[in-house]
Amino acid sequence: MILINLLPHREAARKRRRDVFNVSLGASALLGGLIAGAVFLWYQAAISVQQGTNVVLETEIKKLEGQIKDIAGLEAEIAALRARQQAVEDLQSDRNLPVHLLTELVNQLPDGVYISKMAQQDQLVTISGVAQSNERVSELLRNLANNTPWFSKPELVEIVSGTVSIGKEQKRTSNFNIRVRLVRSSEAEKAVAAASAAVVSVPSLKASAPADGKK
Repeated sequence: MILINLLPHREAARKRRRDVFNVSLGASALLGGLIAGAVFLWYQAAISVQQGTNVVLETEIKKLEGQIKDIAGLEAEIAALRARQQAVEDLQSDRNLPVHLLTELVNQLPDGVYISKMAQQDQLVTISGVAQSNERVSELLRNLANNTPWFSKPELVEIVSGTVSIGKEQKRTSNFNIRVRLVRSSEAEKAVAAASAAVVSVPSLKASAPADGKK
């Protein structure tokens, strides 16, 4: 006996495949949603942790900025204290500057040069006087520049020819104005010490030269 299936089996198979596909598609969508949700939650947690870290960092940065301001204020106070201390030390060391000023002027003044006026403003000294010739003025400038550690940067401001009456004779003179810087005691003492060390080292070199020559 021959059995013939007259039911629409092909449509049933297609329906089964379609149902399986829809179930698979739904499962894939659900799995994708779960994965996306997990990734989203993970990113949200990471963002929250980073935000908390940022808040902590901002708090610490503000604390450090306050400390930096305090340190800057302390440094300014220290600099002011050092400046005041230096000013006091300069005043103490410069008490004898007028003595050195007059002594060195007397020692460095060439013959034929006379000082008529002298003024001091801070470390700057202006000298006015009369000289027998321009050469005497040049000699005074050289002496102030090279022969004493108490003066520096002598500058000829003005020199004018003049005359002076000596008896019945009229002598030509040179009226001059010189500006020179008076060196502070601490700087002058350093210069004197350096010059003394140089003077001591030169004889020692000369004494060792013959021994080197014998070798």
